[in-house]
Amino acid sequence: MSPNASNSRLPLGIRRRDLLLGSLAAGFAVAVRPISAETVTTTSDAGLTAGFVSVPAGDRDIPAYRAMPSTGTIFPVVLVVQEIFGVHAYIQDVCRRLAQLGYLAIAPSLFERQGDVTQLPSIDAIRPIVAQVPDAQVMSDLDATVAWATGSGGDPSRLGITGFCWGGRITWLYAAHNPQLKAGVAWYGRLVGTPTELQPEYPVDIAAKISAPVLGLYGEKDDGIPLDTVEQMKSALKDANAPGEIIVYPDAPHGFHADYRPSYRADAAADGWQRLQAWFREYGVI
Repeated sequence: MSPNASNSRLPLGIRRRDLLLGSLAAGFAVAVRPISAETVTTTSDAGLTAGFVSVPAGDRDIPAYRAMPSTGTIFPVVLVVQEIFGVHAYIQDVCRRLAQLGYLAIAPSLFERQGDVTQLPSIDAIRPIVAQVPDAQVMSDLDATVAWATGSGGDPSRLGITGFCWGGRITWLYAAHNPQLKAGVAWYGRLVGTPTELQPEYPVDIAAKISAPVLGLYGEKDDGIPLDTVEQMKSALKDANAPGEIIVYPDAPHGFHADYRPSYRADAAADGWQRLQAWFREYGVI
């Protein structure tokens, strides 16, 4: 499929208007409206090909937001993995930020089979939906997204991944899943938890399986990810001789990169973004 082609197949339950003009493409998740326009980064799409595409993924097509330079060929690929709030305006902007650096950045809607969380009113309403999302489904959908990108201007030999919150955990898991991955950057993804049938492992459990170097970016004041679990992950990586590094930002809370929320910390976010770029350069994503 050409990167500029219109999509003839739409994801199940998603109408054309929803893809192009509806809530999925339009703004921020209802549960976390921005605190102030002044705090929100809006990255220009000038010089980019950006918008929603349709990715064949097993039993259906799923929507994904893709941004890439509008000139040139065969770009390095970065998978962008959503927060619990879905592929809303913030995740789309992260894709454009990466595209402005020369990447084909793509964020697939990974809760598609379970429901559209962007329209739910609260985190408490979102959690039951997310709890139904199997890790195996997520890994498969990310693989399908890589396949789509490979046929749409992306170079699978220069593959990276980054994810935020829920997507941070997935970043660690994907580094153990895909041996072709060059590098990952996990932003405050949960490291330790109680296994379930659908989410049977956490990053600390699969440290020995991680083959791609992962940079973990965490906040000292994260109420949901205690520092002792960060230390557990550091020890697990060391014991397994697995590639990776974890940075902890003093006084930073969970979600410190999310510039549309009160948790945003400009200094930590900017430093983490610079580290992401350096990490991808060091390990051959770009």
